[in-house]
Amino acid sequence: MINIKNDDQIAGIRDSCHILADTFDYVEKHIEEGITTGEINKLTNDYILKRGGKAAFLGYGGFPGAICASVNDTVIHGIPDSTKLKSGDIIGIDIGIDFKGFFSDRAMTYPVGKISDEARILLEVTEKSLYKAIDAAIAGNRIKDIGKAVTQCVKPYDFGIVYDFCGHGVGLAVHEEPSIPNYYPYRGFNPRIKPGMVLAIEPMINLGTGEVEILDDDWTVKTSDRMLSAHFEHTIAIFSDHTEILTSK
Repeated sequence: MINIKNDDQIAGIRDSCHILADTFDYVEKHIEEGITTGEINKLTNDYILKRGGKAAFLGYGGFPGAICASVNDTVIHGIPDSTKLKSGDIIGIDIGIDFKGFFSDRAMTYPVGKISDEARILLEVTEKSLYKAIDAAIAGNRIKDIGKAVTQCVKPYDFGIVYDFCGHGVGLAVHEEPSIPNYYPYRGFNPRIKPGMVLAIEPMINLGTGEVEILDDDWTVKTSDRMLSAHFEHTIAIFSDHTEILTSK
């Protein structure tokens, strides 16, 4: 069932999202060569607690981190550890916040030092596909229009679109219906987008194949060919006359 949020609920989710936007501003300052993903995790968790929230991913389904820290060929769900970032890396940071029972979700992929041209283009195209998807997420359209926008943006570059994971509803829980695939065409549930929906849209785009595999830790998702992957995400709210990016200030 899709939760349609009322104005008060959207206001609460917006507050959570604005704290998350501030959290990313804080985290970005610490993305540099030599820092470990575990150190980024601690800095992030401390900041979220200071702002009165809780890291929504910590303990969710047994996940051990406050953030997902996905380096290079890790698509999503990278577990923070002692891995040191080095120049040329890219790192996807995915963070969710529970603020007074309202949930927000956002992801960014950052360059570390000087990255290759192919990595830079991958980041630019993936982020562009997110905003094309948001443009398609308007009242009256259907969920498939979101994936269609991603596919049309990415296709000219021959990058791999991840099929096995997708966006989702959010706001009153970490994950809600509907699922939001990033590819088109697809078969499956295709509801109309309605005012009151709050959605986490998150293209995951690979430099090579779109195929992925899950490591033995049951969390870390890698590209099957071990080529780079990028991930960008925003939480948005649908209104009758506009769509608001809640995790942007």
